[in-house]
Amino acid sequence: MEIDRTDGRSPNQLRPLACSRGILHRSHGSASWSQGDTRVIAAVYGPKAGTKKNENPERACLEVIWKPKTGQSGKEEKEYETILKRTLQSICILTINPNTTTSIIIQVVHDDGSLLPCAVNAACVALVDAGIPLKHLAVSICCCLATCGHVILDPTKLEEEKMKAFAYLVFPNSINSILPEGSSHTKSKQLEDGLVTSVTHGGMSVEDYFHCLDRGRAATARLSDFLRKNLQSQVLGEGSKAG
Repeated sequence: MEIDRTDGRSPNQLRPLACSRGILHRSHGSASWSQGDTRVIAAVYGPKAGTKKNENPERACLEVIWKPKTGQSGKEEKEYETILKRTLQSICILTINPNTTTSIIIQVVHDDGSLLPCAVNAACVALVDAGIPLKHLAVSICCCLATCGHVILDPTKLEEEKMKAFAYLVFPNSINSILPEGSSHTKSKQLEDGLVTSVTHGGMSVEDYFHCLDRGRAATARLSDFLRKNLQSQVLGEGSKAG
């Protein structure tokens, strides 16, 4: 039995994706990421000299500031900042530019579900735009578990509220998007099977969790392909303007 979604999508179908970078002139890097009606803007400032208090001066420091659409940041926003910081620390090469701080500002434009994954995706593109050295890119998705046991991807806000549980998952970007043609693929299996971040809400069994992982990992191939094509097209566009 298939689950009916209010917008008519199949359980595995993502909402329309949109991404652009270099949209803010005063930041060192910026990006906008949209999935359906959810939209987030990420801005990167730095690296700037000096690290934050209690940070290792022999490594680069990252700080994440989450700005909601309206009002002040609360407990949920602080949790998002912590998750996003840990995620980005795991993909950035922190031994380059030691004793510096790079700030990532997340501005929520509209929240219609899957907000944190959209922020992760926007932040990764903004880091690329700022030229921050990365081990690899990452792509994120939300997987929801319905009360009937079905897993659905990229939920809207209304769907999230009705779900039994959901998981925010961050995977390494597809190996085909990372390595140039002709490169050795000795680490491809590690990257494709890897998991950068996992955050769950609600109760789900181990079996349901692994089902979410499988569905999420399959969907990230589409996200990775979209990200690669988007970055390549903008780089080519910049190259043609430079010429």
